[in-house]
Amino acid sequence: MTLLNKLVQNLRSAAAHNPEVQAAPHCILWPDRERLWEPVIAQIQAEIPELLVLGDYAPEQRRGPAIWLRCAIAGTLEGITIDPETPPILYLPGVGRQDLRAVSECPDTLKPLAELQYRGALWSQVNAKDWTPRAFLATELGGLGLDVAGDSATRRALLAALPRLLNEALDDLQGRHLDADAFNTLLTGGDPVRDLLTWLSQPTAMRQKWPANEWQAFCQVCDSQYGIHPERHSVLEALERLATRQGAWKTVWGRFSEAPQRYTGIIDQLRQMPPPDLGLFPEPDEMEPWPQLNTRQEDALYRALCDLGDMPAHQARERLHELDNEHGMRRDWVWAEIDESPLAMALAPLCDLARVTQVSLAGGTAEDMRLAYARDGWRADDALLHALAQVTGQREREAIFTAVRAVYLRWADEAARHLQQAWQPGIDGLKRGEPSPHARQGECVLFVDGLRLDCGKRLAKRLSRRGLEVAEHTTWAALPSVTGTGKYAVAPILGSSSIQEEPEGYQFTPITSYLFKKLLREHGWQVLERQQVELLHKESLDISQPAWCEFGDIDHAGHDRGWKLAQHVDDMLDEVAERIQALLAQGWPQVRVVTDHGWLLLPGDLPKTELPASLVETKWGRCAQVKQGATTEVARYPWYWNEHEHFALAESIHCFKAGEAYTHGGLSLQECVTPELVVTGTAGPEPSVVIDDLAWKGLRCTVVVEGPPEGLTLDLRRHAADATSSLVVSVKPFKPGGKASVVVEDDDSEGEPAQAVIIDDSGKVLAQCTTTIGG
Repeated sequence: MTLLNKLVQNLRSAAAHNPEVQAAPHCILWPDRERLWEPVIAQIQAEIPELLVLGDYAPEQRRGPAIWLRCAIAGTLEGITIDPETPPILYLPGVGRQDLRAVSECPDTLKPLAELQYRGALWSQVNAKDWTPRAFLATELGGLGLDVAGDSATRRALLAALPRLLNEALDDLQGRHLDADAFNTLLTGGDPVRDLLTWLSQPTAMRQKWPANEWQAFCQVCDSQYGIHPERHSVLEALERLATRQGAWKTVWGRFSEAPQRYTGIIDQLRQMPPPDLGLFPEPDEMEPWPQLNTRQEDALYRALCDLGDMPAHQARERLHELDNEHGMRRDWVWAEIDESPLAMALAPLCDLARVTQVSLAGGTAEDMRLAYARDGWRADDALLHALAQVTGQREREAIFTAVRAVYLRWADEAARHLQQAWQPGIDGLKRGEPSPHARQGECVLFVDGLRLDCGKRLAKRLSRRGLEVAEHTTWAALPSVTGTGKYAVAPILGSSSIQEEPEGYQFTPITSYLFKKLLREHGWQVLERQQVELLHKESLDISQPAWCEFGDIDHAGHDRGWKLAQHVDDMLDEVAERIQALLAQGWPQVRVVTDHGWLLLPGDLPKTELPASLVETKWGRCAQVKQGATTEVARYPWYWNEHEHFALAESIHCFKAGEAYTHGGLSLQECVTPELVVTGTAGPEPSVVIDDLAWKGLRCTVVVEGPPEGLTLDLRRHAADATSSLVVSVKPFKPGGKASVVVEDDDSEGEPAQAVIIDDSGKVLAQCTTTIGG
């Protein structure tokens, strides 16, 4: 129940009577000598159709002089209808109870109403005084009994805030001490922190926009709560207090740091202010508010990362951990939120890269190396991609490239050299004619070109977040590790005698695309063309036969984009995950994800191995077909499809072409240890997290979840499944403790229903909770 509802109820209760001894009142008189209720009378009239107002003649507003009121309640006026069961209420602004009682002294303009005091009822206090807004709120006998301060500042603030106060829920007002600050805060929208930040960001625009009464209320709130009066203090003085974050200003800074993009004016002004002298060893909390100091730290980190290029790998790894101790805290600063700390953000994956590459994979048999790479070594490649994803400009590119090469190049080089020495053709690798042990009757096989092991791990995580069961396996790619050789090696036609074993000018491809699809159909497999895969959500397909389909082309993007593939791979994996879920929704019992090869990626380009064009028929990035009779020291290996045909491979992680940052075709763990994912389950997501707590503070919503928060994000939407209905300035990731906060962008949304949703890194909703904006 709102305060307005309670006021209407109280007004109408004035007509209560004992019918055994009393006649029903002809009307209810509402005297208001000080005109305190007049500013909200139209608001009250909207809830009380029988309310008539004494004043100038305006029948469309149900207002008129005393004689008009007498005619209206008598039912003689056209357009004014009086319910005989509900006594009309006559609001009398500027008229007190005593004015009506002294009939002989009553002004002629009021005399038509004087006798109504005997046939009607008066809405007044028990002590016969007129009801004032404060009396109605604070008086226990007949009023609401709220805790309202009695000072003059509170009375003024109450009257100014009365239009908004009437719409407040009575439950929200009970148990609170209502003083000038409370009413001024209500008048300015109920969120003084937001208003203060808006003024700091746009002082002139805010002053011009606000009505005088709201502006004065805002000034009073700032003065009493934050020690700043916008008419007596400058914005620069306020910004200095914001930067110190002392007392109530700590909360203001917290709100600013949650949505800094909303207050760009504050950022611009902080840049222009000289930071204070913090001494030789300042605390991180003292440095955070000053963007200039963060920029200096980024500059220092840039130089330190560039210096890694002159260090041995083991020293570079130690130095990275030292730098993370110095700069890691800046990832939690507000400047990281607006992408002004890319190098500090890159330090986290760079340290992961340093940690993984401390352990060499160059040892044991080829199978030992495969197991070690599948267990933990792939994390180095994953960390490398995460680090490259932080590159935002030329300076960051130089620093991150240098750091990556300092710790990754030798590690990958040693592993590739050892693998090439340990490799035993015919023993290690895929076996001709052996189908996958993970195949299942009636399955759908999804081929993803260039799904390297670390990308397969990311894909598996996305699928698990969608509530699907994922079994992960690894295998060797067919040599050379190119699509023309590897794609057909993982297809379900391995034993087919139709595959050419000695094609003329094979170029690493044993079969044409047309013949490949023909063989699949002859073996009982339906081939889903790309258009059909795109339309899976719109049409049903025949699931009585197993299916082969191809979707996703990481390899093509790698050749086109080079190292920038790192900044797009997640989007491509999201699309693959959606297609897998759609295939399962069609009814296939499992989707088996296979790939042809992995790839090497090294920012700053891979080393080059010379192989003259005169010696080869065909030369790719990492493999080549040597001419018959040509002599070269480059190592040769038998072709997967015909052991009598040999091809040349570049040594280690070298390349036959200069300027290659991304390539494949050779023999390395990154190129040849490939994932195979077996995905089962339903198409619907199963929540893996539970919303444990949800709280509002102004327009800020804070949510705490149970369950692992890694990769989870909080959003507030009108419709849970519609990302375009988001109501917040920006979505926020959950911190390690399982807490995240978002700020609603539109002030006018307060009081409206919304859905707090927890989404994973693929954008899937894992949990949701209905709430009311503002609490």
